[in-house]
Amino acid sequence: MNDRPDDHRDTAEAQLRALIETMARLRDPVGGCAWDLKQSFASLAPYAVEEAYEVAEAAESGDIPALREELGDLLLQVVFHSQLAREAGLFSFAEVAAGINEKLIRRHPHIFGEAAQRDARAQTVAWEAQKAEERAAKKQDSVSALDGVAATLPALTRAQKLSGRAARVGFDWPNLDDLFAKLEEEVAELQAEIPAGGTERIADEMGDLLFVMANLCRKLGLDGETVLRAANAKFTRRFQAVEARLASEESSPDQASLAEMEAHWLEVKAAEKRA
Repeated sequence: MNDRPDDHRDTAEAQLRALIETMARLRDPVGGCAWDLKQSFASLAPYAVEEAYEVAEAAESGDIPALREELGDLLLQVVFHSQLAREAGLFSFAEVAAGINEKLIRRHPHIFGEAAQRDARAQTVAWEAQKAEERAAKKQDSVSALDGVAATLPALTRAQKLSGRAARVGFDWPNLDDLFAKLEEEVAELQAEIPAGGTERIADEMGDLLFVMANLCRKLGLDGETVLRAANAKFTRRFQAVEARLASEESSPDQASLAEMEAHWLEVKAAEKRA
């Protein structure tokens, strides 16, 4: 017999209450955990970032048991930060949950209000417009189109978000041909700096090139971080296959020539394509 929706809600509420109570117990000055008692918003921040990446890895790999576990670890970070805030008289977990619920309702007037139905593209545009209005309402002085793009984001993600914000106010390449021309320009500028050997100038031009690549991902509708993670995984898989082939020949990368490794690499690549 299927559970009723109310059963799921009651169970979720009970488990969430238990988690919040456990966190409060760990932070109890009398008898709490020494490590948990030492933590602050700043000290916990790296763990929240790490857990978010582990959620992404589990989701992309399709490992559902790992995804459930990693989502729990990420939820712990929310509960932990909320406990610190409650102790300081700043806000509670209930206020965090109420805030995001109100935001979801406000940003979906086509579901909870009278606005016309939207497809996914229209909803994305409307969502970003609403976010811009909310940012403007929070600031009394001049508002930049780039406000709200966190400096702590991974550089590739931040580059895409910054360029996307600029694009929404008209600062963008009109088409892909213009962007590819800019890419060629940046490659040429990097090549021109390399013979001089000036590290700062080379780094500056390399940064420009990477920024254009982030723009290209955005224009193609791709997430640069996801694309690069996939490329990293592919390289790892293929290189380890090369290592395995060399091991079967009683050799290793540091013993093999570049030509030998390249030959194995091409065979591994061809085998993947056949599969």
